[in-house]
Amino acid sequence: MDNITYFATYTLMEPQGSKSYRHIYFICFFFIYSLILFMNSCLCVVIVLERALHQPMYIFLCNLCLNGMYGSTGFYPKFLHDLILDSYVIPSYMCAFQSFVIYSSIKCEYSTLAAMAYDRHVAICQPLDYHSKMNTYSCVVLLFICWTVPFISTLIALLLSNRLVLCKNHIDKLYCDNWSMVKLSCESTVTNNIYGLISISFNFCIFAVIIVSYVKLAIACKASLECRRKFWQTCVPHVISLVNFSVAMLFDTMYNRYGSSDFPDDLRNFLALEIIIVPPLLNPLIYGLNLKEVRNRVLKSCINILKKS
Repeated sequence: MDNITYFATYTLMEPQGSKSYRHIYFICFFFIYSLILFMNSCLCVVIVLERALHQPMYIFLCNLCLNGMYGSTGFYPKFLHDLILDSYVIPSYMCAFQSFVIYSSIKCEYSTLAAMAYDRHVAICQPLDYHSKMNTYSCVVLLFICWTVPFISTLIALLLSNRLVLCKNHIDKLYCDNWSMVKLSCESTVTNNIYGLISISFNFCIFAVIIVSYVKLAIACKASLECRRKFWQTCVPHVISLVNFSVAMLFDTMYNRYGSSDFPDDLRNFLALEIIIVPPLLNPLIYGLNLKEVRNRVLKSCINILKKS
């Protein structure tokens, strides 16, 4: 125990070829971040300003976009800053904060997708009860749960990892995450492992419930052409988001716990960043282009702006 040190900073993984290509990396990631902010904020503004879109499905979509911007801001500004300075060091308190933002955003995305699945289930399977079950109060409660549960669960994970004494300070990743911090510990992490397994099991249960819900919806929609049209228009984008997000989260979780150092760095970094890059870009695209009401309102807003200019 004599070699134990309390580290004030952590070092992060240096992107491959960063010495030669860091300016190219900076331009690419700055463009991606700007695109995420632009597309998600545009969709949020349209939903907020258009009274016709003040419905549960679009409110949850707005929450999904807000969460995408929140999670992206946890990664891109720090990474762009590192690329400019060519220095991949982060204070311990900022590392904890970055881990909290990114992983609370990931959990919030999952919770929001679950809320959207419930909304579609009620809308298609119980249309007569829809307005009574999905009223303003229900939406507020669901949104409250979508944010508070991820915040509390992520905070507990950070508190459990913060109590550990660390022997190393290098995180083999482009950003901080709780499990990478736990792996730096030189003492028992049994409590962290148990809590992590509980969180994984909970997320898996949510995934299973959502999939079962959509399977029931697909079966229920077989008899009606109008019902099938509504399913394809409103539910398929949810399924695409859910599958993409779940695959990325599964890899991130499995690699953090059981990953080998022999795994190619490029593929590992791509899959680790996919959960930060793809969902915030994919969500406004598939919902904005696929949902007729949103698409029409976005086009109308763009035309109005062009006319004024």
